Order: sequence, then C-alpha cells, then structure tokens
Amino acid sequence: MTDKTNVRKRPRIRKKVVKAFYYTIVLLVSAFYLFPWVWLLLTSVKTPQQIVEVPPTWIPKPVMWSNYVSAVTAIRFFLYLRNTMIISVVNVIGTLISCSLVAYSLSHIDWPLREPLFAVILSTMMVPFQVTMIPLYIIFTKLGWVNTMYPLTVPAFFGSAFFIFLLRQFFLTIPRELTDAARLDGCSSFGIYWRIVMPLAKPALATLIAFTFIWTYNDFQGPLIYLIDSKLWTLALGLRGFANQYGDVTTFMGAMMAAATLYTLPMIILFFVAQRTLIQGIVTTGFR
Repeated sequence: MTDKTNVRKRPRIRKKVVKAFYYTIVLLVSAFYLFPWVWLLLTSVKTPQQIVEVPPTWIPKPVMWSNYVSAVTAIRFFLYLRNTMIISVVNVIGTLISCSLVAYSLSHIDWPLREPLFAVILSTMMVPFQVTMIPLYIIFTKLGWVNTMYPLTVPAFFGSAFFIFLLRQFFLTIPRELTDAARLDGCSSFGIYWRIVMPLAKPALATLIAFTFIWTYNDFQGPLIYLIDSKLWTLALGLRGFANQYGDVTTFMGAMMAAATLYTLPMIILFFVAQRTLIQGIVTTGFR
C-alpha cells in the first residue's frame, strides 16, 4: 500500500514542482522589467545628494515629496498634459472610425479588387516612417499645418495599415450567417457594421484603443518635427525642457524623475483597467 501511495503522489509532487518553477521564472522576469520603474519611483523622492551617492541609497531619507511640486511647476506640466491628451484622444477616435470601417468593408462586403487592395495596404507596413517623413513635412508645410496639431491628428482619420489588418482578422471570425441574416431582414451595410459587427468586436476595439493611445501618448518624433511653439508641446517634449532650461541637471534630477513618474501613470492606469479585454483581443484576433 505504501508503494502504491507513493506512486500516486509522485505526479502531484512533480506538477507542484513544475508549477513552482514556472511561477519563479515569471516573478524573476517581472522583477527584471519592473525594476526600472521602481528605481524611477524611488529616485523621484530623493534629495540631490542621495541621487548621486555611491553606493546608491535604496530607501530615501527624508522623503522629498516636494519634487512632485517642482515637477509640475518647473515646466508647464498640466498644459503639456492637456495637449498630449487632446492629441491622443483625437487619434484614438480617428483610428477607431477609419480602421473599423475599412476593415469591415474588407471582411464582410464583396466588391471588386478587394483582396489586391488589401495586399497594397499591408505592403505599406514595410515602408518606414523615415522614408515618408520629408514628403509629409513638405505637404503639411504647403497646407500651413506646421506648428499646429493637425499633422498629429488628421492622418489618424485616414486609417492605419496595422489596425486595419488587426480588425479585419477579427471581423472574419464573426459568422457571415449573422450579417447575411441581417441583410435579408433589410438591414443596411452600415446598420450591420454598427449594430452587429462593432458590438461583437469589443476585445479587438479595446486593443486598438489601448495601442493607439499608448503610441500617441509616447510619441516624441512627431511633436518634435511639427510643434514649434512651446504652448503646443506635448509631455514628451516638455520633459526635455528640464535639460534645456536648467544647466545643472543633478539639482533637478528628483523633479525630472517625479515628472517622469507622473508621465507614466496614465498608461499604467489604462493597462490595469483594460488588461483583461486587451489580452482577450490579442489572443482571439486572427483565429480563422
């Protein structure tokens, strides 16, 4: 009996060991990626002397909460935050409308040259931004849009090849029987798109919203090229103002780290709020 009991217990013990091993690996990898942000958070409440100490001080004493006051007063933090949020939200709306409409037409409407045009759209993903940067700048200069938010927002209403591909692959997983039945009942193509396809595509749409917001929020190159007036700067450009405004960076390093911590908060909040829907959208997209 004892031998039989041991034989039965061995698979359970093996499963527990393997599970503990996996959890250990996940914790180590998570700690590796989390360490820079923890260091950023700790540095944001240190004194200038503690920041440059060798060996480094891990637990700040005293805690300099005044660094956060300096962060929002040394630069026009809330003005830059407002500009960033305006550009990000407009980009989310424009990308959501344009990409969902194009993806719907490429997945649930039969029309000539649909597949070749989709191939052309995908081919544009291989063209790096550096190739089109100068022609786009010339076009926006001719339009008088330089030093305005238009170059950073209007292109979103003309679609993105990556998100068109992502939504099309998800829309293809929606049974054609649903859309055909609605069409037989007299529903228009736009009605099918709005009443059937869009509600069923919430995970993919959440992925689009999250990715578009994060990419626009973190964009530095676009605002650097098109925004000249400091009143139109985004947070990415505004954080650079610390280095330009103050010669001794060490003195304001704590305030810079505090501003960088505040800068990351919207993205962290967005991830924790939408992580389940975001992961579901990534996992289920393309299963066809």
